Amino acid sequence: MRLLLINHYAGSPELGMEYRPYYLAREWVRQGHQVLILAASYSHVRSTQPSKLGEEIDGISYCWYQTPAYEGNGLGRVRNIWSFCRQVSADAKALAREFQPDAVIASSTYPMDIWVARKVARLANKFRPSMAGTPPIPQGDVAALGSGPAGGRTKLVYEVHDLWPLSPIELSGMSPRHPFAMLCQKAENDAYRDADVVVSMLPKVHQHMASHGLDLKKLTIVPNGITLDEWEGEGEPLNAELTAHLDAQHAAGRLVLGYAGSHGLPNALDVLLDAARLLKEEAISLVLVGGGHEKERLQARVRDEGLTNVALFAPIPKRQIPALLRRFDIAYIGWQRTPIYRFGIAPNKLMDYMMAERAVLHSVEAGNDPVAESQAGLTVPPEDAQAVAEGVRRLAALGAEERAAMGRRGRAFVLANHTYPVLAQQFINALQ
Repeated sequence: MRLLLINHYAGSPELGMEYRPYYLAREWVRQGHQVLILAASYSHVRSTQPSKLGEEIDGISYCWYQTPAYEGNGLGRVRNIWSFCRQVSADAKALAREFQPDAVIASSTYPMDIWVARKVARLANKFRPSMAGTPPIPQGDVAALGSGPAGGRTKLVYEVHDLWPLSPIELSGMSPRHPFAMLCQKAENDAYRDADVVVSMLPKVHQHMASHGLDLKKLTIVPNGITLDEWEGEGEPLNAELTAHLDAQHAAGRLVLGYAGSHGLPNALDVLLDAARLLKEEAISLVLVGGGHEKERLQARVRDEGLTNVALFAPIPKRQIPALLRRFDIAYIGWQRTPIYRFGIAPNKLMDYMMAERAVLHSVEAGNDPVAESQAGLTVPPEDAQAVAEGVRRLAALGAEERAAMGRRGRAFVLANHTYPVLAQQFINALQ
C-alpha cells in the first residue's frame, strides 16, 4: 500500500517528538508499504527542527512544509497551523496525481487537517480510473517514490490523538462558542462523517464519537506503544551529570522516585512537589527530567520552598531514556483531575516506564488504567499530594523484590499489547 500520513508535528528519534508517526511508518515500510509523511517545519514539541524541506529517514519519505515559529498556544500557533494546512491543500492535486495514495491519514492533534486529507483522497480517487498502472508525471520529489496504486479506492483515515475541541474546552476553559472551538467542532463532525476509517489512541471514545455522527463500525482502537529495538542491549549510557546525581542518592541510601517527560500543566507536577514537601524528612529523593512551559516556574518553586529532596534536570536524548529509567526505584506519572480522561489515556511515558520494569506510582482517575490492569504498581487519586506521598511510602515499604515483580508484570503487559509491530499491523488491518 501507498500511505500518505499528514501529521503537523511528526518527528523522528533525531528530531524529537512526536514519535508515533515515525514508529508506525517504519513498521509499515518493513512490511513492504510505501510511506510519505507531510509535516510542518516548525513544531513546539520537537527538540530540533528539520534543516531540509524533504528527506528520507529509515525508508520513510518526509516532506517538511515551511511554517512560522511560535511560542505558546496563541495567535502564533494558529498562524502555524493555517500555514501548514494551506500549503498541503495547495499541493493536493500534485500529491494525489504523483503519489497516488491508497490511504490518506489525517493524524494531527487538531482536527482541521481532515479537510486537506479529504481533498487529497477525493482527487486521488478522481485520478485512479485513468492512471492506475501509469507512471506518475516526474514532478517533484514525490514522483520518485514509484507509480500506481495498489487497487481499489483511496481511503480517508482520521487518527484521533486527543478529542478536539473537547480537550481545550475541558482542560483550558475555552468556551464552546469560541471561534476556534467551533471550527474544531465542525472539523471533528466532518471527520466522523466522511472518513472511511477512524483510528483512536483513546480506548473509551465510542459514546462521544457516536454522539457526533460516527458509525462505530468505522472505529478501531490503536493505542500508543514502544519500539523494541530501543530496549535491546544496554542502550546509550546516561549522561555524567545525571549518573553522578543518581549514584550519590543511592549511595546515601535514598530511594529514587523519578519522572521523565514534559513539564506542563497536564502533568500535574505541582502535586508531586507538594508531595515532596511531605516527604522531605524521609530517605526519598525526587528526580524530574524533561522540559516544557512550566519548567522554570517549577524550578523556582523548588528553590524558594527549599525542597532539597528534589532535583530537576534538562531533557536528555531519547536513546538515554532506558538507562535513566532503569536507575529509578519508582517511576511517577500524574494527571489533572478532569472529566476529559473519562475517554481513556494513552501516555507514551507510561509504556516506557513499564518496559524499564519500574514499579509505577500512577496518580489518575480515567476511563482506563494500564497500571492497575497489569498490576504494575499503585494507583492513587489525582491532584492529592497526601495520596501521592502515601503511595510513595507504600511502594517504598514493599521492598526491592516486590517492586521488581511489579516491573516484570508491566513489561509483560507492554510486550503483549503495546509494541509497534503489533500496533502497525492493527492499523493496516483497519485499512483493509
